[in-house]
Amino acid sequence: MLKLFLPALPLLMVPSIALAGTLEVRIVDATGKPVTDAVVTAKPASGVGRGPIRFPWGTTMTQQNISFNPRVLIVPVGATVSFPNKDKVRHHVYSFSKPARFELKLFSRDETRSYTFTSPGAVALGCNIHDSMSGFIKVVDTPFAAKSNAAGQAQIANLPAGAVTVTVWHPNVRGKDNEQVLQVPMTASGSVDRVVKLNLRAGG
Repeated sequence: MLKLFLPALPLLMVPSIALAGTLEVRIVDATGKPVTDAVVTAKPASGVGRGPIRFPWGTTMTQQNISFNPRVLIVPVGATVSFPNKDKVRHHVYSFSKPARFELKLFSRDETRSYTFTSPGAVALGCNIHDSMSGFIKVVDTPFAAKSNAAGQAQIANLPAGAVTVTVWHPNVRGKDNEQVLQVPMTASGSVDRVVKLNLRAGG
């Protein structure tokens, strides 16, 4: 079976990069079905290094077909996210989440608004005009991050050997901050596989 991953490829120097492994996570719900759009982050005990964090998927969340695309976007702390409107109708993007409370008031087709996210955490987005619109931005302070695909798979490469704290976030996870945390000992090479079962609220 062909596996498609969107691995994190951070442009950041990290310690012991010559002795690094890959974390492969499969995320499922209580019935064993794959969970898409779960955010996996990793923080090695040895630290994450210094310097700017950049991910290969960019920092754009489009409004198109009366929805946010992508539904879940991972960005580093300090990132400025663009919100282009590709619909024929106007949008009014907002968030009441603690890490970022903001409004991007009415803007029309082919107009773009932007916002800079300065604190880590999960930011839930809505539209003041279209109640059905729901999106999430996960602001992270680590270069080691990935999002699960339709098969529930996520991959993080270049993790240094040693203890790693892994956090799995999904908007429908029951529990504090919609997260599940586990400790993973990484090897100096090769891959480490984990299956994470999430307890999701209805609709997850």
